[in-house]
Amino acid sequence: MMKQKFENKEAKIAIIGLGYVGLPLATAFVSQGFYTIGYDTSEKKVATLLDGVSDIADVSNQTLQQCLDTYDFELSSQPESLREADAIIICVPTPLTESMEPDMRFINHAMQDIVAYAKQEVFISLESTTYPGTTSELICAPMIEKGFTLGEDFFACYSPERVDPGNKKFHTLNTPKVVGGVDAASKELGEILYSQVIDTIVPVNSAEVAEMSKLLENTFRSINIAFINEMALLAEKMDIDIWETIEAASSKPFGFMKFTPGPGIGGHCIPLDPMYLSWKAKSKNFYSRFIELAHETNHLMPEKMVDHAAEALNMHQKAINGSKILLVGMAYKENSNDLRESPGLHIYEQLVARGADVAFCDPEAPTFRDATGNIQESVAVDYDAFAAYDLVVIVTPHQAFDLKQIGTHSQLILDTKNALNEAFKEKKWAYGKVQATQDLAKGAR
Repeated sequence: MMKQKFENKEAKIAIIGLGYVGLPLATAFVSQGFYTIGYDTSEKKVATLLDGVSDIADVSNQTLQQCLDTYDFELSSQPESLREADAIIICVPTPLTESMEPDMRFINHAMQDIVAYAKQEVFISLESTTYPGTTSELICAPMIEKGFTLGEDFFACYSPERVDPGNKKFHTLNTPKVVGGVDAASKELGEILYSQVIDTIVPVNSAEVAEMSKLLENTFRSINIAFINEMALLAEKMDIDIWETIEAASSKPFGFMKFTPGPGIGGHCIPLDPMYLSWKAKSKNFYSRFIELAHETNHLMPEKMVDHAAEALNMHQKAINGSKILLVGMAYKENSNDLRESPGLHIYEQLVARGADVAFCDPEAPTFRDATGNIQESVAVDYDAFAAYDLVVIVTPHQAFDLKQIGTHSQLILDTKNALNEAFKEKKWAYGKVQATQDLAKGAR
């Protein structure tokens, strides 16, 4: 019966959590003809979405409004909305605690609502990043305790989200989807449901494999980013251009994968996922030195950038204390408004702690809340005004920025992303080095 509902698009789909994962997924289901219920505990978010205003960059206001106009998109902040759902997909945050342990309260809250309101035959899929075993422990156990029978009254899968905010090439529909069921029936249903809205399904034989695959993907990236960050620091000590070195190594057509250094790592996945795996490993009396070392290396990079800022100012007879510094780009990645775990935030706080007068410019992410709880607002993109700052630090070079304008109007620049190498073709930049305006002007001719 449920299989036919999925295949015929007669099933009602509920998405719990309407953030950067849940909202694009919900609109994907609506666009494919499914009646979809978007449930979020934030009344403010639901009200904003009902007004046709999306707070997620990957879902335009036009796309949201088109979904609302179909009358197949129900938005609610009340858990009772889950009563009629045939399939419930959980897309809630899974942060880490201050002690770097998994914080499962949002999943637990979601399951409390599901246990209270789910109907007798229901399919549940968890997409939130988590540790191996979560689907069995936090999804299945409460359902079984309530009296549901796995494989008869309810079915459960884990299908990790792979959203890359701001990516114009890969999105919800064309990014391959890993699906792992707790049992064979759940796996089959998961494959059928997701195949209705996603081009390529990658079935695996257990929820644990699917859970582990998500952590493996991002732990791999974390370790390799840490390695290239360390190589950048080493190359700097040896007065070697790390960017040219990377391009030379990248010419090898096999056995090398290109990673680039930067001011740190951000977003929800790469900074957090490895720590989920490390925490779970410790429960098995296994200690991963690779994960811990990569975490330490990556999280020291903002401090390294602040040290570079101090050195740059010192070279020009200025102290960091009292200097006016502008951070260009605060989101954790280019062309995104996502500030989660952004290294720019850490750089900002450390500069302020050293006495600098810090401002930022980011048309994509125009506000953020600082460590004291105050809202900081972006200055306007006025390149003439850049000359008033003692130092300009390029953190996230959005396409909205004119890098040549930044280069020719700034007194002093610290480029953490090698962004100016492209803008000034004749000028080679070294990682962590600074250049003065007159040098840039020569390179632009």
